[in-house]
Amino acid sequence: MASLGGNILPPDLHTQIYFTGIAITLLVGFCYSTLLAKKAKDSENPSLLQSLWLFFYTCFLKPHDGDSNGNQQDALESFYKKQAGAYDATRKALLKGREDMLALAAAQLVHRAKNRNGQNRRIWVDVGGGTGWNIEAMSIFVDVPHFFDSVYLVDFSPSLCEVARKRFERLGWENVKVICQDARKFRLEDYETASQGSPTSGSPIRSYFSQERPRHGGADLITMSYSLSMIPDYYSVIDSLPSLLSPNGIVGVVDFYVQSQVDVSFRNYTGGLVNRHVNFFGRTFWRAWFDIDRVALEPGRRDYLEYSFGTVLNVNTRNYVLGAIPYYIWLGTHKRPSSSSLPHEIVEKVDALVTESPYLHPANHTDALTRAVERTVSDIRSKAFDAAIVNLTSNLPLPSFFYQNHHYRIYYDDQLKKHTQFNDEYIYAFTWEDTRVDERILKLKSNDVVLAITSAGDNILSYALQSPARIHAVDLNPTQNHLLELKVAAFSSLPYEDFWKIFGEGKHPEFRSLLVSKMSPHLSSRAFQYWLSNSHIFTKSNGGLYDTGGSKHGIRIFRWISHVFGCRSAVKQLVSAKTLNEQREIWRGKIRPALLSRLVSKFVVSQEAFLWTALGVPKNQLAIIEEDHAVSEAVCGPDARAKNTRSHAIWEYMVNTLDPMVESTHIAADNPYYLVCLDGKFSRKCHPDYLSPQAHARLSRPGAFDGLRIHTDEIDEVLARIAPGTLTVAVVMDSMDWFDPGSNAAAAQIAKLNRALCMGGRVMLRSAGLRPWYLDEFERQGFVAKCHGERSAGKCIDRVNMYASCWICTKRENLAPPTPEMESIVGAEISSLRI
Repeated sequence: MASLGGNILPPDLHTQIYFTGIAITLLVGFCYSTLLAKKAKDSENPSLLQSLWLFFYTCFLKPHDGDSNGNQQDALESFYKKQAGAYDATRKALLKGREDMLALAAAQLVHRAKNRNGQNRRIWVDVGGGTGWNIEAMSIFVDVPHFFDSVYLVDFSPSLCEVARKRFERLGWENVKVICQDARKFRLEDYETASQGSPTSGSPIRSYFSQERPRHGGADLITMSYSLSMIPDYYSVIDSLPSLLSPNGIVGVVDFYVQSQVDVSFRNYTGGLVNRHVNFFGRTFWRAWFDIDRVALEPGRRDYLEYSFGTVLNVNTRNYVLGAIPYYIWLGTHKRPSSSSLPHEIVEKVDALVTESPYLHPANHTDALTRAVERTVSDIRSKAFDAAIVNLTSNLPLPSFFYQNHHYRIYYDDQLKKHTQFNDEYIYAFTWEDTRVDERILKLKSNDVVLAITSAGDNILSYALQSPARIHAVDLNPTQNHLLELKVAAFSSLPYEDFWKIFGEGKHPEFRSLLVSKMSPHLSSRAFQYWLSNSHIFTKSNGGLYDTGGSKHGIRIFRWISHVFGCRSAVKQLVSAKTLNEQREIWRGKIRPALLSRLVSKFVVSQEAFLWTALGVPKNQLAIIEEDHAVSEAVCGPDARAKNTRSHAIWEYMVNTLDPMVESTHIAADNPYYLVCLDGKFSRKCHPDYLSPQAHARLSRPGAFDGLRIHTDEIDEVLARIAPGTLTVAVVMDSMDWFDPGSNAAAAQIAKLNRALCMGGRVMLRSAGLRPWYLDEFERQGFVAKCHGERSAGKCIDRVNMYASCWICTKRENLAPPTPEMESIVGAEISSLRI
C-alpha cells in the first residue's frame, strides 16, 4: 500500500512538532494547575501568581461539575471553591465600578439621613456579597461599624461565605452577619425580630400563596455587585427586594450588560441613555464570552430591575482596562414615591410646582385631595404630568425626575430632535449678560415669579440671591441646564474652596470624586450622566471649564490672532493692568491694531459660520446688525468711513462694543466677563457675584433653591403651561432677535407673555439693534416699551457692552379674552376646590 488511502497525506515534520508542542503544553498546564490548586486550597492567601492561574483555570479550563444534582449551590461551589481565597485578588481589574456604586449609595444615605423622622436603626443587605469585599470597601465612604446597625451579607456559596466570615472576624465588625442562603428565601424580619428579643416569624414555606409579603421592609440599602447576572431565577430575587427595602431606602446595582438603543429609546423612566448602546459586535461577543462562566448578559435582567423600581441614578460605562467591557451602575428606590401614599398625589404636587397652580396640603390631604383630583381636571398641565399619567396607566415607573431628592429639574424627553440637535454640547460656559445691571433695573422682591433663559446659569444664581418666590429657568439645550444643575448641586454640597476651584478657576483635580461622593444626591440622573462622562473638563491640565462649549471657538480664535500678530504678552499685560489708564495704553498700542484689523473682520469675524458657532449670533440677529449699520453715521453721515457691507457692519459693531468697554471698565478689577475670556478663569478679586464667599454662604443654606424650576424646552412651551397672570418678570435676553420678521412667531410669543404675566409684569430684553422691529409688536399687544440703555456715540451701557440696547416692556392691558387673575383660595372643604 503506497498511501493511507484517498487524498490523505501523512503529516510532515513541522505539523508533527506543532501537535507535539500543544500536547506537552496542555500536559504541563494540567500538572501545574493541579499543583497550584492544591497549594491554594491549603492557603487562605495564595500568591499573585497562584491567584491569576486559579482565575484562568477555573474560568476557562476547569469543567463545571456541580450540575449532577441540578442544584444552583453545587454549581456555584464548582466554580468558586477552588478560587475562593484568590477571589478578591483577581477581581479588581475585572469588576469595575464597585467603588463608584458604593460611593453613590453612601452619598444618598448620608443625604437622606437628614430626614429620617426618628427612625433609629440603619440596615444594609448585600445580596450576593461573596467574600465581603464590598462591605469592607464601604468603609472608605462611611464608618460601617457605626453608621449601620446591622449589615447582612447574603450569598449562596459556602466557600465565599467562609472567606467573608474570616474577613469580618479579622476586622472585628460585630454588626455584620454572613447568611449563606438562597437570596429568594431571605427575610429580614427573621433576623431583625430575633435580635430584638422577639420570636422569629420566618417559615420556609412562606410564599405568595400563603401570605402576602409586606410592601416595605426595614433595609435602608440593598446592593447587588455583579451578582444579578449570575442568578438564574432573577425574577423572583428582584421581586423579593421591595419587601426588604424601607420606604425611603436605596437599591444599588453594578453589573455587566449589553443592550441596543432600539430596546430602550422609547422608555422615559430609565434616567437617561448616555453610552447605553452597545454595538452589534460588542453585544454578540461579550454575551458569548461571559456565557462560558454562566454569567448572563441578556438585557432582560436590567430591564426588569428598572421596571420594578424607580430610577434615581443610572450610569453606563466601559471597563477599558479589559477590552471595553460594558457595565452599568444603577440606583433606584420604590416604584411608588415614598412622599405620597397614592402615586397621583405626588404627580399633582409636582405639576402644581411647575405650572404655578395652587396646591393645598392639609392634614387630611390623603382622602380630600384624592376626591378633589377625581372630581376636577386642571386646564393647564405640565409635560411631567402628561408623562406620569401615561406611565401610571401602563403600570410603569414614573420618569426618573420624580424620584430625585430635589424637584427643580422638570421632566423632558431627551430623545426629541430639538434637544439632540445640540450634540450634547453647551454653547455658553458663562453668561454674557451683566447681572449687576439686571439687579439695578429689575429690583426683584420676595413675591416675584421670574422666568429667564438659563444660558450658563450665572444670571439665574444672581436672581436667586435676591430671593424671589419662584424662578423658572428655561433653555432648549439640555446641557445648558446640566451646567446650572451642577452649580446648584455644588452650592448644596461643597465647601467654598472646592466650589471656587470648579467654577472660579474652572479646574479641580478631584472633581470626579466630588461629583460621585458629594454632588450626586443633588443632581438628576441625566445631568449626573453628562458630568460623569465629561469629568475630564475639570481635571485636564490644559483648558478647563471656560475653554469648553461653543463659545470656546471665539476665545481660541482670539488667542490665535494674538499669537499671529505677536501680542500674546500684551494680552497678559492687559489682564494684569493695575490702573484703567495702563489698560487703555496697552489696548490702543498693542492689541486693538490686531484684533480690530479689517483683515480679521473680513475673513474671520464676519463669516456667518463663525458668528453662530463661536458667538451664538444667528442669521436673523446678523440681519438686525446689518440694517442698523446701513443707516448709521458710519455709512450715511457727512464723514462716512464705512461701506454698507457685512464685513464693515461687523467691524463697526466690534468697535462700538470693545472700545467703550476697554475705555470705561477695568478688566482686571471689575469686568469678569472679559477677564475669563482673556485669562481662562476668574480671579479672587474679579468674578461674578455668585462666586463670592457671601453668595456661597447664602445659597448653600437648606431650602435656598426650593423656588427654582429648570425647564428644558422652548419659552413658548413653558409659557403655555404656566397659569395665566402668575409671572411678574420675564427675562428673554436677546432671544427675540432670533425671530424671523416675516413670520408670526414673535407675535405668538408676545401674546403668550401677555397671558402669563400679571398686570404690571415686565419683560426685560436685550437686542443687537438700537430699536428692534418687534417692539412695535409688544406695543400692539398691551405692553409699554421703555429703553434702559442705548449704545451710541461710544457709550458703554454695561460691563459686557455686547448689545446695542436694553428694554423693559411693561404689561398695561390684557389681550382679549382677558387674562384670568389668580383668585385667593378660601374655605375648609378641599374637595370643592380646583387643584
